[in-house]
Formats: sequence, structure tokens, C-alpha cells
Amino acid sequence: MVNVVSSRILLQPTDLERSRAFYRDELGLAIYREFGSGPERGTVFFLGGGYLEVSGRSGAPMSAALRIWLQVPDVAAAHAELAGRGVTVLRPPVEEPWGLVEMWIADPDGLEIVVVEVPADHPIRYRP
Repeated sequence: MVNVVSSRILLQPTDLERSRAFYRDELGLAIYREFGSGPERGTVFFLGGGYLEVSGRSGAPMSAALRIWLQVPDVAAAHAELAGRGVTVLRPPVEEPWGLVEMWIADPDGLEIVVVEVPADHPIRYRP
């Protein structure tokens, strides 16, 4: 078995500074660390139990097969805050048939981010 001690998503956007500003200022993620210097520096953000590294550059946006899933305590409050900051809301909060409340937003390259609230009575919260 591989002993994983840390993990992160590596994101190479088409415009590094624009994406760094989105995740820092619009999404409001806290910075874990930065590396390098100047406009090409990489930034690692806290993502709950993991990290999101925004570094380098890509010639094209990410694959539509990639999404980021972020759990928040109150998706309605997150919706109001993010919409107020000008974040692109693809779909406002909706209670799904599987019981989660989900909102979909997009980063500057169109990467879909699922913002999820797990209700108190949802089976995900069940701990035998």
C-alpha cells in the first residue's frame, strides 16, 4: 500500500495571474505557500483536507472531464458571497436527488467547481 502523507491538485491555467487572483480573491482560498518569484511564482492554496497548486501555464483550458469538489457548511451563503464577488455561477444551489445541495461555478478558464453542502441528516455524515 502506498503511504500518502499529503496531496494536491496541480492546475496549470492559461493565465497564471488571472487564475491566482480568482482562487485568492474571488473564491477566497487561503494561501498555504508560494514558491518562485515575480509573476511566474506558483501558489499553493488550502483546500480543506488537501491543496490546490496554481502554477505554470497551459496553452489550452483544462479538460471538461476535470472538476473540483468543495464542501462548505452553507452553500446559500457561499452563493451570495461568490455571486457578489462576480464569480461565474453556472447553476445556483439545488438540492439533488441524492440529498446534497450543490452549486456549480467556473474558474477563469471555465474549469467547473462544484460547491457542496452536506445536510446534517445526509448519510455521508453517518458515522457508525
